[in-house]
Amino acid sequence: MTPLYILLIIAAYFGLLILVSFFTGKSSSNDAFFKGNKQSPWYVVAFGMLGASLSGVTFISVPGWVAASKFSYMQMVLGYVLGYLVIIKVLLPLYYKLNLTSIYTYLQERFGNATYKTGASFFLLSRIIGASCRLFLVAKILQLLIFDELNIPFSVTVAITILLIWLYTFKSGIKTIVWTDTLQTLFMLIALGVTIVTIYNDLNIGATGLVTYVSESSLSKVFYFDNPGEASYFWKQFLSGAFITIVMTGLDQDMMQKNLTCRSLKDAQKNMFSLSLILVVVNFIFLTLGLLLTEYATANGIEASGDTLFPTIAQNNLGSLVFIFFFIGLIAAAYSSADSALTSLTTSFSIDILEINKKYDEQKQVKIRKQIHILISFILFLAIIILRYVVPGESIIDKLFSFAGYTYGPLLGLYSFGLITKAKVKDVWVPLVAIASPIISYIIDYNCTLNGHKLGYAVLMINGLLTFIGLLILVRRK
Repeated sequence: MTPLYILLIIAAYFGLLILVSFFTGKSSSNDAFFKGNKQSPWYVVAFGMLGASLSGVTFISVPGWVAASKFSYMQMVLGYVLGYLVIIKVLLPLYYKLNLTSIYTYLQERFGNATYKTGASFFLLSRIIGASCRLFLVAKILQLLIFDELNIPFSVTVAITILLIWLYTFKSGIKTIVWTDTLQTLFMLIALGVTIVTIYNDLNIGATGLVTYVSESSLSKVFYFDNPGEASYFWKQFLSGAFITIVMTGLDQDMMQKNLTCRSLKDAQKNMFSLSLILVVVNFIFLTLGLLLTEYATANGIEASGDTLFPTIAQNNLGSLVFIFFFIGLIAAAYSSADSALTSLTTSFSIDILEINKKYDEQKQVKIRKQIHILISFILFLAIIILRYVVPGESIIDKLFSFAGYTYGPLLGLYSFGLITKAKVKDVWVPLVAIASPIISYIIDYNCTLNGHKLGYAVLMINGLLTFIGLLILVRRK
């Protein structure tokens, strides 16, 4: 398929998103941008959050990861369910009780202003890295499929990618995203189904049956209990999955901002419970796709692997129709997480760092918020350009979870301490603890690796524990 046809697909797709934003974005108020006027149906939020939770990283990296790690990723996915239960029973009731716009306002009420700013700053850092990784992946694929052939520089590809997001989010933010994410999730799942059916037929699995074919493959091994020193060890992966969900969903303004648009706490809890179960099924289907892609590549002598496996086969081997669905699924998966990230970063910087809701009237707040929206877009542009040079390797999902272990760890420690204890701390020293904990965690991880023991994503738990211990040291004695 020629680059011109691909560009036409992109234009048609974003034309549809902008049309949705036109109908949902008639209000440019901060209440609509930050909270969606608290009128979002829970089932719409749940379906849209599925796409945001999976993102372009899952769409590309999880299938490409199967050859290297088999189905061990399911151990983390099962841990996600435990993490969602904690969010449903502990965090959502807290956020709704306090009627929060930014979830980090809790830290101000519980500890003080320095802790509040620290928590918000770590979220900004975490989400900028996470959103940049996701956008970097889709920009890299766009460059491979279209823009290299047109001799367009990577920086221009990135600029176009971010500009398209800004176009349909700048006016009504989360109110628009709740509906555009629903549409994008639908496209992603259709692309997933069409690709699996096509490869299933090409591999002539018919008589065997897909379930039997997958279960008999050596690549479908899920559980690893043998070696505690390996990063794939079950309890490491399972507990890491639970804590990753707690921090990357429950302590993340991006994901919680969608939940806070629901009409009530009960609706938000139904949204989270439904999402947790659907994610298990959909992630298993993505791993099944990865197995089929790996087997297809072996059978046809295709050398692509990792993040290039799916796009290479979709572009060159499965026909134009499948490639169209793949391409729409890719941009749907990528943008369903990136658009909400841009909105949540704008929200957190506006509310938590600049506190515009306390300082200015509504008209001035809207003006400043729009300026921040542009600023965050530019920061994401710079971060993606930098990532191209500092993140080598074939699978970016591994890098994403590794980054999360260091950047979300302090948030895990702060919220755990706040919810488990009633102690007051010396607020002014909290930023020092939050900075020291990731550094010490990295030193521990580095030395364990030298001695043949891989911590993997368990770094997140160590990081959170170190932050918790640091806060104990800062407890104010009577």
